Amino acid sequence: MEEGKMVNEKGIRVDGRRVDELRPIKLEAGVLNRADGSAYIEWGENKVLAAVYGPREAHPRHRQDPARALVQCRYNMAPFSVSDRKRPGPDRRSVEISKVISEAFSHVVLREQFPRATVDVFMEVLQANAGTRCTALTVAAVALADAGIPMRDIISSCAFGKADGQVILDLNKEEDNDGEADVPIAIVPRTNEVVLLQMDGHITKEEFDSGLKMAVDACHRINEMQRDALRRRYSVTTDTREAVKAISEGV
Repeated sequence: MEEGKMVNEKGIRVDGRRVDELRPIKLEAGVLNRADGSAYIEWGENKVLAAVYGPREAHPRHRQDPARALVQCRYNMAPFSVSDRKRPGPDRRSVEISKVISEAFSHVVLREQFPRATVDVFMEVLQANAGTRCTALTVAAVALADAGIPMRDIISSCAFGKADGQVILDLNKEEDNDGEADVPIAIVPRTNEVVLLQMDGHITKEEFDSGLKMAVDACHRINEMQRDALRRRYSVTTDTREAVKAISEGV
């Protein structure tokens, strides 16, 4: 790799990935006993934990919606999640990300089934290395499903961008810092409806269309990983089936 280059002439990036390749993803559902739903994800060097509580009565009562539930999200980066210790507590960026994720989930949760209630979603970034809003949204969607919250679909998220004049998928920290554009999106996989789209940087319309197609395809692959995590969480093993059978037969 030529010094200073982020994508070489063969389309290989600084971390060895192709332009349309995701970072490795490990996802697990049901990791917290005291939450109604939870999940944990490692996406590249990002590590994020999500917990869901509710539906439960919304407090204070003046915030209640008599027609539907509220979906309240809190995205937070732990002080030790980045190399330069971060000041504890919410900042402008975390408030903005909490809001856009809340709006995305409000679009798919069947809120009319729980008037005057709230569904609270907490996302804690334990380690950050670019793309944490997509990572947090993806793991929180699994936690919502783990909590049994009725939804139209499980939202999936991914980012595309541009570095060294090439459209690339799932930016790492170096590409995020020094690239030319970063475009995180989230979709409803069943319909390909876009429920989150933000853009930072400059990109042509043709590059945008190419990157969006690349990211939507990636979201479908991520959605299969989300569903697989839930299948592993709720799969019934042979030992379990035999134990249930033994109990039912009074053995």
